[in-house]
Amino acid sequence: MSVLNIKDVSKIFPGGTRAVDTFSLDVADGELVCLLGPSGSGKSTLLRMVGGFETPTSGQMTIDGDDITHVPPERRPTGMVFQSHALWTHMNVFKNLAFGLKLRKVAPAEIKRRVEAVLELVGLGGYGTRAVTQLSGGQQQRVALARSLVLEPKILLLDEPFASLDQHLRERLREEVRDIQQRLKITTLFVTHGQDEALSMADRIVVMRDGKTEQIDRPDIVYREPRTPFVAGFIGTMNLIEGTVANGVFSKAGYSTPVPVADGPATQAIRPEALELTLATDNAQGKVHRVTDFGTHGLVDLELLDSTRIKAMVSHPGLFQPGQGVALAPKAIAAYRDDILIHRGALTPEIAARRETIDA
Repeated sequence: MSVLNIKDVSKIFPGGTRAVDTFSLDVADGELVCLLGPSGSGKSTLLRMVGGFETPTSGQMTIDGDDITHVPPERRPTGMVFQSHALWTHMNVFKNLAFGLKLRKVAPAEIKRRVEAVLELVGLGGYGTRAVTQLSGGQQQRVALARSLVLEPKILLLDEPFASLDQHLRERLREEVRDIQQRLKITTLFVTHGQDEALSMADRIVVMRDGKTEQIDRPDIVYREPRTPFVAGFIGTMNLIEGTVANGVFSKAGYSTPVPVADGPATQAIRPEALELTLATDNAQGKVHRVTDFGTHGLVDLELLDSTRIKAMVSHPGLFQPGQGVALAPKAIAAYRDDILIHRGALTPEIAARRETIDA
């Protein structure tokens, strides 16, 4: 059993910069949790505090109930993989992996067994005698992962380990790391600013902003049910339209939908895949600005009547051309006011009929 508990942890750097602000999180045994957020959100600082490379200003961290808040890194049951690999170039692969075990005074025969086993695990069996400078970037990152795993940590910490790799290699390695994590059932905290990595790898995602938590949920819930406009705009592609609600109708420059909330300003959120388009010569709510064909689907860049830009995903991009007028029919919407979710729902046929009545 390997459970990580973080309670009310803050980090204030000299000068008063508050990088992490009363952050709390429980990571269950065998769970992979992604810390996701923009640069400066505090995610890497938090990970470094868990690894012992930064000291919290306040708060407490425990692993399996043992307080590690002020325990030095070398005495924590954690293993950390950095973005930069941090391998020793004067040592071959075997020696890089064996170094930490030698410090722990593990017997030579056991070192050999564990190093060879973990190299097989990461797909580098037989690479022990290679110089790390002879390896590709992806292979070096596998060695960095193996160097952490060979110490058999209770908690694996990953700090944007794929950021320096090209896209195809990133995609392959994240699948391999997820497979390894599930095979070992090792509790893992993973820092990334890549939405695709978080959505494809995590059991839960923690969206951070300014050192605080915006939302903690399963990837599908974070994507489909964002609690704040920040999460809505940060995860995936989202149309955020600033408008006004009056008499149960949200309006913005000729575009309107029913939103059963109190009158006042609001921000409506619509995913591109939830926005249907039809060509319209009369009563057009917008016009096509650009069409991008991705092969599997098309993305239509639109302008509302006041030049607000939004996007819609279509299955037949060849039907749309720049300059054409279009009518908009959202299938699902959310609405926010003062950073609080005030409405979420699908536009059912009954609601659509009501909208037509209101518009008439």
